[in-house]
Formats: sequence, C-alpha cells, structure tokens
Amino acid sequence: MASAVDGLKQRFMDVSKPDADGMYRHGRDKRKRRTDIAMTSLRGLWKEAVESVPFDVPEHGVGLAAVGSLARGQIGPSSDIDVVLMVEPHALKDDQLNQLANKLWYPLWDSGLDLDHAVRTRQQCESVTDHDLPAAMGWLFVQPVAGDTGLIENTATSILERWRKAARKRLPELLDSASSRLEEFGRLPYLNQPDIKEARGGLRDTVLVSALAASWLADRPHGSYDEAVERLLDVRDCLHVVARKETNLLLPAYQPKVAAMLGLADPTLPEGEREADAVEGLQTLLATLGRRIAFSLDSTASHARHTLTHEKPRFAFFQMFQPRAGGKREAPTFKTIAPGVVEHEQEVALAVGVDPSRDATLPLRVGVAAAEYGLPVNPSTLLNLKQCPVSDKGWDDETRELFIRFLATGESLPPVWEELDFVDLPGRWMPEWLGVRNRPSASAAHRYTIDRHMIEVVSRLGREAPSGMRYDDTQYATLLLAGLLHDIGKRPGVRDHAAEGARHVPVILGRMGFDQRVVDRATLLVREHLTLSQFATGKDPEDPAVGRELAERVENDPVLLDMLFDLTRADGSSLGATSGEAITKQYGWSRWREATVRMMYQAAREAMKG
Repeated sequence: MASAVDGLKQRFMDVSKPDADGMYRHGRDKRKRRTDIAMTSLRGLWKEAVESVPFDVPEHGVGLAAVGSLARGQIGPSSDIDVVLMVEPHALKDDQLNQLANKLWYPLWDSGLDLDHAVRTRQQCESVTDHDLPAAMGWLFVQPVAGDTGLIENTATSILERWRKAARKRLPELLDSASSRLEEFGRLPYLNQPDIKEARGGLRDTVLVSALAASWLADRPHGSYDEAVERLLDVRDCLHVVARKETNLLLPAYQPKVAAMLGLADPTLPEGEREADAVEGLQTLLATLGRRIAFSLDSTASHARHTLTHEKPRFAFFQMFQPRAGGKREAPTFKTIAPGVVEHEQEVALAVGVDPSRDATLPLRVGVAAAEYGLPVNPSTLLNLKQCPVSDKGWDDETRELFIRFLATGESLPPVWEELDFVDLPGRWMPEWLGVRNRPSASAAHRYTIDRHMIEVVSRLGREAPSGMRYDDTQYATLLLAGLLHDIGKRPGVRDHAAEGARHVPVILGRMGFDQRVVDRATLLVREHLTLSQFATGKDPEDPAVGRELAERVENDPVLLDMLFDLTRADGSSLGATSGEAITKQYGWSRWREATVRMMYQAAREAMKG
C-alpha cells in the first residue's frame, strides 16, 4: 500500500543533485526544499495513520513533532528523520498508542532513511531533557508536524524555560561535552579525514552555539559565522550525495568528488593533478570554516561564563559584618602571570593599559602563559594580538627565548598554537609556514594536516635523550626547532621533502638570529629525519657498514644521533595510524617499529665507539 513517505530518500536525492556542470549550488534553497518535502510527507503520513487505525485519535492530547536537523531546517540528502510522538496521559490506551506508532514508524523505515523516534509525554520530555544534554539541545529546536500542535508548543516552551533557569548548572556540562568531543574527534582544520559534525569547529558546535544563545547567557554570533555554517552544511550535503548514505566522515575516497561539487576543481589542470589540487582546496576551506565556527563557540562560551560570574554576588553572608567594599560588589581580580599578561576568570587576557600595537613579543608571552598555566586565551585578547608588530626577522634574545620556551610546553602546546593560528601569528613568525598550513598529507598514515602534525611532533619532544643524558638548553632548542620544521618542505610538486625542508631551515632560523651551530644541527636533522626509520626497515643492523653509514649521516656525533632517534620516535608516534589502516586513535609507533629503530640506533652508536 502506497504511503506519503514512500521513496523519501530518493526524493531528497532528486532535489539535491548538482547542476549540469557537476557543481552543487544554492544549498540553502535545497535544504529548504528537503525540509518542506519532509514536513509535507510527515503530515500526509499522520493523516494516513489516523485514518487507518481502528479507533478515533483525539484532536487534542496526541501530536507528532520534528526535532534535530529537520526542525532546524538543515536536513541533508541522507540525514535521519528525528520525530517524537507526543501524548498526554490517558489520551490513548497503551495498545492504541502502539498501533498508531507502528503506522508512523514502519513506513518511515521503508522510505530508505534512518529513523530516530520516541514516544513521550510532556512530563517524560521534561525529565529526559533535565538529565540528558543531547536531548535537551534537541528539544530547543522543535517543529510541530501534525496533531495537537499546542501540546508540542507548550512542551517546547516549558523545556526552553527550564533550560534558561538551569543555565548556571548546565553550562559546565555543556562545555565539558565540547571538551570531550575535542579529545575524541580533534579539530576540523587539522584533520586529514575529519568528522565534519563531531570535530571541533564542526556542525555539532553550531548546535551548542545556538543552545548557549537560547539560554540568554550570550548573544548568538552572525555575519561571517552564519556564512560559515551554511557553507559547512553545503560540504555535508555534497558528502551525502557522493556517499549516498548518512555519514559525516570525510574519507579520502569521497574528498575529490566533494571538492569538485563545491567548485574547487580547476578544469585547466591535467587529471590527477586537478584532483590533488581540489582536495587541498577542500582542506583549506574546511580549515577556514572550522576556525570561524570554533572561535564563535569559544567566544560565545566565554561571554556565557562571564555572564554567570558577574551574576554571582562577590560577597558572602559573613562579609555583612566586615564589609570590604562598602556594601558594593568587589572589583574583578586580575593575576599577573607575565609582563602585560593576566589571568582573569580562568582565561589569559591582556593587562589594563597594554598597547598591543607597540609590543612585538606580546603574542609569545601570551602563548607561553596560556600553555604553562593550562588556560585558554580570551577571544577578545586573541583578536587584539593581531595588532602586534610581529616580525619574522631580527629577533632579539628575549624573542628567541620566549619562542623556545613556548615550543617546550609539551602537550599544552598544540591547543594554544591553534588559538594563535586563528589570528595568523605562526605565518607572521615564519612566512614559510603558510606553504604547509592546512595542507593534507599524501600519506594515509597521517591523521593530521602537515602543520598540525609538526606541532604534535614538537609536543612529544622531551629533554631526556635515549642514551640517558639530558639535553642542555642549546641542544634542546635545536631539537625543538628541528621538530617544528621537519616537514616544512612538504610543498606541491616536491618529491624529496626532507631535502626541500633542509633548504628552508637555514633561511628561517637565520632570519630569527639563532646561533649558527643551532642552525646547522637543525638543518641536518631535518634533512635526515627519515633516515633512521628508512635504515631500520630496509637495512641490516648486524652489518657494520650499515652502522658506519648511519653514524656518518649524523657526523659521528652521539648527541645528534640521540636527537635523530627522538625526532624519529616523535614523528612516528604522532601520525595517528599505521599505513593502510583507517584513522584511529592508535599511534603509528608500534613495539616492533621501536625495536627495529632502536636496534639501528645501537648499531650506529657501536660504530661511533669503534
């Protein structure tokens, strides 16, 4: 028997087709058409269900509601349908309710789309949303479909009011959920195979921004933020069309076609080169969108936290007897953590009176303070840092020392570097950085983009050498700089990125004014950063000639050999997956790989002794 939702997935696909030239245009209009099709079909399905059951469905007390992407008007070509059957107690008997639900759910399952469904009373909705954060955010955006629309609207209004009243309590929960996703899925701008929904800067963050705005704790950003959201939805739509299924994981197999549909393929380039160029364009687009959305979330969350802080009384009951502020609220507190840099309400901010336009080292002082204290940089402070007269040359001792201190902050480095990258500071310190920024790696073993991978490598470099010694300050600075620049040569058309990188390193570090010994050693490490791994997998460590050859590559210097081992280990362990695997949370530095590399390292040390 025909149903109002028959072939709904195919109808979605039909209105989602690219134009004759293969490009996906007018994404917002297509999303509206899919939403209209879905809502009209669901109303028709409701009518069919009500007419087909062997009992009268009351006009009041029972209704069908849309939530999720459908309610937001953002449904994709293969998105699932999120609906809730609302019912007042005693409006229907249990068996009647089951019959009505079956008349709704089974045709939807047969339509080809995934279905996320529930049957709830108003009290159950309120209880669930009070304790389930995803459910609460879903119910902040509800559209009545059919039946008792008043019941649905009243329930949605009640949940929204409860959300606003509980904002102080639920804000930490909401922000913790964002932090958990960040740890699991990473940041959209820096992933080769991103989940465009769950990664930081993805579509899930846009829902959080709207939830924060709905709480009245902060205003919702507009302008460039709205444009970024719509463009990322275009990416999601193209991914659905290419994959022909509901997915948010932008795998390499989908990327060239998605990029072409978005208009990123250059038709003047030869086949092969055209696809590679389009994928790079797609990565750059995702980085731009992800940064804008992530910054908007951080900014909105910061405003929400400040709103809650300033709503709190700054005095306790006992202060009534010993007032310290004349009966008024106490002034906000600022803790100085670096020259011109303060900690304010658990964020790094600029001290009162600081003029960023006259302070070239201010971004480094902010970065060091944020990383060493484990604090985020205030969004307004980030924007103010763009005014700093940062230079890529003629650095003084203080600038070089701050730069190395920043690189030496370990696992705190990547998130702070990414914050500073939002305002383009790394590219001002090193213009060559822009040549690899947001570039996807050609190797399937890499989880991150080239720039993010290099920062991950630096974060894994410590002072303890494999020989048991500790690097002195100059040696450690050399190792950190080599880690920072080891893949700087991965540019379009370059076959030997290690040799290309070694060509750039002396130019970059020379401009910064580093000692020539540091420059020479860092250059050698970048040139040879693949050597130890290549020797370990392709040569015999028992052959004395092999050990001698490796020792010669590092100028028979045991310290350089130690550095090369540490750089190799950091490089391998930060890939994200071993070759041939799907990207997982397993690092590409197995026990077997470490054993083979260490054997070759020992062979070179023995050769040096001999």
